Amino acid sequence: MEFVMPCPFDYLRQIINQYQELSETSWHAFKACCQLKTVAKGEVLYPVGEIPTCFCFVVTGLFRGYVLDEQGNEYNKTFFREGRFPGVMSPLLTQQPINLAVQAIEASTVIEINFAQFRALMYSNLEISHFQIHYLETHWLLEKERKEMQHLQFEAKDRYLQFINEHAAIVPRLAQYHIASYLGITPTQLSRIKKEL
Repeated sequence: MEFVMPCPFDYLRQIINQYQELSETSWHAFKACCQLKTVAKGEVLYPVGEIPTCFCFVVTGLFRGYVLDEQGNEYNKTFFREGRFPGVMSPLLTQQPINLAVQAIEASTVIEINFAQFRALMYSNLEISHFQIHYLETHWLLEKERKEMQHLQFEAKDRYLQFINEHAAIVPRLAQYHIASYLGITPTQLSRIKKEL
C-alpha cells in the first residue's frame, strides 16, 4: 500500500488538538508562526554551537537528537518521529549555543515554527499556553523522567526490550548503531543481546 503524505498543516492541527483543542482564531494565529520545509537525509537541522531561533514539527520522516564528546564521538539521546516536535528547548529559552544536535535520519518534511513569535503568542493566548503546558508535561517531564530511570535501573538487555516495546514503529527504520548509541552500548554488545533473545 502506497504511503500518502498527510496535509501538513491539517496534521499539525490534529496533533495539537490531542493536547489542547484550538479555536479557529488560535489556530490561525499559531499557523502564522509556521512555514513548511523539506530536510534531506543526513542534514543537521540544529547544529551544535549554533543559537537556535525555531523548533519544528515532523510531518514525515525521522530525526535523532545526539550529543558529541570531546573526541567527537556521537551519543544518541532521543528520536523524533512523525507527530513530534524536534527542538532544543534549553538553548531556545536561554539563547545559548546548542549542545544537542538534531539530524534527519530520513528525508523529511517539517513545519518550522518561529520561537519568538510562538512565545509571544503563548503569553497572549490561553489555548496555546495550555497546549504548551500539556505537551511539555507529557514529553519533557513524564517521558524524560521515565527514560532516565530506565537507564539507571535496567541492564542493557532490559533497556533494549523496553526500547523496542515503546518504539516499535521506528525500530525497523533505525540502523543498529543508532539503537546501540541510544542504549549506551556498542553495536557488538547489541548484537550479542539480540542473539541471546
